[in-house]
Amino acid sequence: METKSAGRLGDILLAAGLISPEHLELALREQGQTGEKLGAILQRLGVVTEKEIARILASQAGVPHVSLREEWIQREAVDLIPPDFAEQERVFPLAIRGKTLVLAMANPLDLECIDAAGRLTGHYIEVVHATDGDIQATLQQYFGSRSDIDARIDAALASARANLAAGARAADGDSPYVRLVDLLLGKAVELGATDIHVEPEEKVIRCRYRIDGRLRQGHSLPKELQSVLVTRFKILAGMNISESRVPQDGRILFAHEGRKIDLRVSSFPTVHGETFVARLLDKQNLLVGLAGLGMSKKMLAAFTRDLGRPNGIILVTGPTGSGKTTTLYSAMQHLNAPDVKMITLEDPVEYELPLINQGQIQTAQGFTFARGLRAILRQDPDIILVGEIRDQETASLAIRAALTGHLVFSTLHTNDAVGVIPRLADMGIEPYLLSATLVAIVAQRLVRGVCPVCRVTTEPTPEQRELLGLDAAALAEATFTTGKGCPSCNDTGYKGRLAVFEYLQATEQVRRMIAERAPTDAIVAVAREQGMRSLREDTLAKVLRGKTTLTEMMRVVA
Repeated sequence: METKSAGRLGDILLAAGLISPEHLELALREQGQTGEKLGAILQRLGVVTEKEIARILASQAGVPHVSLREEWIQREAVDLIPPDFAEQERVFPLAIRGKTLVLAMANPLDLECIDAAGRLTGHYIEVVHATDGDIQATLQQYFGSRSDIDARIDAALASARANLAAGARAADGDSPYVRLVDLLLGKAVELGATDIHVEPEEKVIRCRYRIDGRLRQGHSLPKELQSVLVTRFKILAGMNISESRVPQDGRILFAHEGRKIDLRVSSFPTVHGETFVARLLDKQNLLVGLAGLGMSKKMLAAFTRDLGRPNGIILVTGPTGSGKTTTLYSAMQHLNAPDVKMITLEDPVEYELPLINQGQIQTAQGFTFARGLRAILRQDPDIILVGEIRDQETASLAIRAALTGHLVFSTLHTNDAVGVIPRLADMGIEPYLLSATLVAIVAQRLVRGVCPVCRVTTEPTPEQRELLGLDAAALAEATFTTGKGCPSCNDTGYKGRLAVFEYLQATEQVRRMIAERAPTDAIVAVAREQGMRSLREDTLAKVLRGKTTLTEMMRVVA
């Protein structure tokens, strides 16, 4: 993102220490070839994030930068600005203070827009800065889709049924089948879904969307469209349209309102036909930057410091769908630079990162994590990402890579951070080797956040107070919230998810205990003395700040 006053954006970022002269030279060379804005190129290269650029521009304009997801937004303020004006000018109203309207702007130096907002609302305008992406997401939350995609899906359904008898093929460029599938995928993007499920049943085809970790019912499609829809999905995903007896995997590159979405598609034969699940991989969600992960200031400082280590192994653990990939990609993005060789082994590659050599595991062809890791060590890397440690051979090779001067990242599936230690021991890793290489272990989960549109403050029940075990002073400083339910959150009271973490640093004492095969509870006790906060405690801290609810905490980390 750049503003009219940001013609010297490169110099500004350079002076702020966010980029190096080499980064600027690389971006300018890329700009000469593509014509893109410099800020967009620097973000694409993973050198800086949109938020970092935003803070610099806000500083230049002399206004504060805010994250709209963390702001309390007054509905009365929202009603002052028409949606068309807000979307066109990239602004969003936050609060009314007497005769002053606090207005978040993507371009805080646009004086014409400020004057127009003042005339439109009859208020003085106090400007704060928010990123363009943040404003767009908030506009979508409050005003929904201006395209009325549900009505368009209904229209495409009617056309598809009418055309079915005419024999229109699923591959026809402007057929209603093509439009219908595109609209279903577009609906998933607008809802913020991570997956779309297309499931044939006896009499209908059911569409469901996974949003904030829960499946939500979508359109029910007529059974007679099953054949053409299956064919269309297979054509888009590059699957074999003549094979319906075995599962298949494919990929769709989908563009929706200027956003490029990568979908990983899987088909599975059932008694009623093939079911499809498409996972949406959105760069906006994967590349949030270290500051956007949601770690506490103390934990983030420790993580950032540990990322600067020249060698060793950093492990991220948690169940499937807990945000491990986002944490790893954000770490890789933070370390990415023209003078660093980074190689990954992933299954699958969820998003292509610039300047990073990403390897796609192909088990059927013999390209496994272990085989790929052996080959990587001959590629002169500085930093290695192994998508997952699944067996003894991969674990041993990862440890060996860390011992020979590489910084290694990988993931495991354990319940908490300390659980990694016995898990690797079960894989045959000697404790003294882990002790010599371990830098840190990050355990994480995802909890649903309270809907910012309908959230209200509340008071915990006596039973909840007892469960919390907090004194009166701590409770007095807390802000408990809940969502009443509204169209924005589909009456669930929740919107979006946030990560909760447990961070185990391999201090000298922890290393020694690992080498001596100390019990895990003893290691946890020492780590807590040194400041480690458990998953439950990190979640509770977010509950006390009104970010999520006690109910959600008990569901995820109790």
